[in-house]
Amino acid sequence: MVDGVTVPAPRTGQTLRLFDIAAQAGVSEATVSRVLNGKPGVADTTRQRVLAALDILGFERPVPLRQRSAGLIGLVTPELTNPIFPAFAQSVEQVLAGHGYTPVLCTQLPGGATEDELVEQLVERGVGGIVFLSGLHADTSADPARYAALTERGVPFVLINGYNERISAPFVSPDDPAAVRMAVGHLAELGHRRVGLAIGPQRYVPSRRKREGFVDAAVSLLGMDREEAGLLVCSTLFSVEGGQVAAGALLDAGCTGIVCGSDLMALGVVRAARGRGLHVPRDVSVVGFDDSQLIAFTDPPLTTVRQPVQAMATAAVGALLEEIGGNPVQRTEYVFQPELVVRGSTAAVRGA
Repeated sequence: MVDGVTVPAPRTGQTLRLFDIAAQAGVSEATVSRVLNGKPGVADTTRQRVLAALDILGFERPVPLRQRSAGLIGLVTPELTNPIFPAFAQSVEQVLAGHGYTPVLCTQLPGGATEDELVEQLVERGVGGIVFLSGLHADTSADPARYAALTERGVPFVLINGYNERISAPFVSPDDPAAVRMAVGHLAELGHRRVGLAIGPQRYVPSRRKREGFVDAAVSLLGMDREEAGLLVCSTLFSVEGGQVAAGALLDAGCTGIVCGSDLMALGVVRAARGRGLHVPRDVSVVGFDDSQLIAFTDPPLTTVRQPVQAMATAAVGALLEEIGGNPVQRTEYVFQPELVVRGSTAAVRGA
């Protein structure tokens, strides 16, 4: 019992103290008391921090403060083995929960349910909207009519990563060409002149955009002609194994620096370089893309271009909730700037 409000702690059995919650939330004990007793005069963001502190500390929220669900929202993601996808899913779910919505995570697994099957299940459950992360909308070989059909059924949706002008919906994307230009520019400053790009299949919009950005950057920053730059682009798979295969071709082409379309590909490049007895970064510099949580702890810590995951997730959910609320947002692409994070996998070219 805290100021007349009972807050059990079923997982720990410990006694709840205002001090503990206040310390976790970074607010005063008086503010915590007002929130627990449902009193006015507390900013919504502060109230959410206090409630989040309860969750983090393992306490159930007081019954009067248990937020009623405003409805279900589907979140359709690719497989979760690439750590950037769980990072996005967590951010989207966190923002949705803050608005009172219950997220329903649907993951596409090899041999499992297809995107269309997952969408059908979500619609049958009566979801208020759907967030698509790197789905079929990003695949230029896929039929976009499935999204028009979803609109006709009155289901709002928003799409993350992979703009498609044939789909009428809000899109949220990182600036892929700018990301590659940052990476190439960084390597150019370190004296690298033979730089290659390892990316996924060209049917995916992010891969195409990164390729275009790379060719432009190689021409303007490295002095290559467009044909030469195009020959230094290797498309494989967005995986460690894909990066390893791409590295073989790019190292054979004499590249001393390799920019990658994902952090997993970059780890594959590091593996391939070591398999040849090369040292990263002394012999070859490697730049990834995504900056998921564990990348700073690889060996060597990976230089990468960070996707603004939280900002993109917040924008995507905001657009979707406007749609659900009957306030359609502009059917366009909202582009977010990435950030170069320099760590230990890049260094000056030998002899420079």
